Amino acid sequence: MSSEPRRELAVLIRRVDPDVPLPAYAHPGDAGADLRTTESRELKPGERAVLPTGVSVALPEGYAAFVHPRSGLAARCGVALVNAPGTVDAGYRGEIKVIVVNLDPRESVRFERFDRIAQLVVQQVERVRFQEVAELPDSARAEGGFGSTGGHAAVGGTTGGNRYASVVSDREGQ
Repeated sequence: MSSEPRRELAVLIRRVDPDVPLPAYAHPGDAGADLRTTESRELKPGERAVLPTGVSVALPEGYAAFVHPRSGLAARCGVALVNAPGTVDAGYRGEIKVIVVNLDPRESVRFERFDRIAQLVVQQVERVRFQEVAELPDSARAEGGFGSTGGHAAVGGTTGGNRYASVVSDREGQ
């Protein structure tokens, strides 16, 4: 393990709301810096809202910021982000806003001004050049997707394969 100090990326930030706390990491080693809302709002079950964070950023070229949900809000209140993760491109200079939804079927959730509502993860991203081909090279996974590795009771445990389809067809005959 290296004892060299970790290099930090400088990101320019502007407070749209002069009183909002700047995004901050809650613990050493955290990937996401907490974003707060500048608006109080109550969400009824199933309701969604766009909440302002009071900040805008200027990311360096070759970087993007991704708005991730907070696990505590999801576990305790059923709050999710509609487009998680939301993408903040390097060229965007507007206020970062977060689209939240209350997935709890019975309880409303209330946000107060400066509540932590999401996490901002800044990452280096590659710019690619798409090259069209007639066929893609083979791989071990091939076209397997959407649960093809199993791992859930609905697909028959962890043995892999698409056993869900056979369960559905067996039930259709009953």
